[in-house]
Amino acid sequence: MTTLTRIALAAAAAILLYVGWTWWGPGPADKQTDVIIEEGSSVARAAALLDRAHVIASARQWHLFARILGGSDPIQAGEFEIAKGMSGSAILDLLQHGKPLQRLITVTEGMPAIMVGERLAANRYLTGPLPALEEGSLLPDSYGYQRGESRAAVVHRMQSAMTKAVTQLWARRKGNCPVSTPEQAVILASIVEKETGKPSERPMIAGVYCNRLKIGMKLDADPTVIYPVTKGKPLGRRILKSELAADNGYNTYRRAGLPDGPIANPGKASLAAVLNPAATRALYFVADGTGGHVFADTLQQHNANVAKWFAIRRQRGQM
Repeated sequence: MTTLTRIALAAAAAILLYVGWTWWGPGPADKQTDVIIEEGSSVARAAALLDRAHVIASARQWHLFARILGGSDPIQAGEFEIAKGMSGSAILDLLQHGKPLQRLITVTEGMPAIMVGERLAANRYLTGPLPALEEGSLLPDSYGYQRGESRAAVVHRMQSAMTKAVTQLWARRKGNCPVSTPEQAVILASIVEKETGKPSERPMIAGVYCNRLKIGMKLDADPTVIYPVTKGKPLGRRILKSELAADNGYNTYRRAGLPDGPIANPGKASLAAVLNPAATRALYFVADGTGGHVFADTLQQHNANVAKWFAIRRQRGQM
């Protein structure tokens, strides 16, 4: 083997070692770094974004190696988590075949619009102004979003989900509750949502309120009295006599029928309960001391149940 051949082989080995170390060896990221790849980004555009984030040594070099060694699969859009020391090869595989980060924002059942708005406004990964949030227009669920996405886009998804859910449930209603429009169903469902924390009770609570509506009896729902005071947030105290006497369109102790609008964002289960309530003759319910309620067909039965509830509260030192 000639000296020139040895030199050529040594040079080739050095190049292979350099390429191998540069492409498959540890990268320069000195900490976990989140990188956002924009929709429609080319490999060259991705290389520039990665270089700017200091997770690759050189945009030009990474782009070249990606073209030669990385295959032809397209780059995905989304937010990706680049691990400390991640190699150029591993980064390309992540962008081509990995899963983008999934960020979630959750609207719980019965959460009022004001609290949804606060959650969206406080989210540092969302952008843009918060649009007006109509009470009862947002479906409780967990919603995925991308870093940098607008608040308006997330709200639109929440509203579209509610519209779809109400439309589907309304089409399957049994018709044994006197709500004549989907909007009225949302109003009543929001009251049911606020009245019980036990999912199994929702159809029964709905049945009671549907029975009251049928005979023109006032709903007498505490959550509707609270809504004008707190906009749906917890009251944190007992309802005042003045609040029970207020005539504001939401006080169902003063007026028969439904209040002027929803008092929260009801979930699918409460909507389904209103549109398919339990078959019951009950007109009353009161807490039973276990987190649930006891139901009664007559005022006499109800008064006896209330007396039992008051006895429990006195025993607990709450009265």
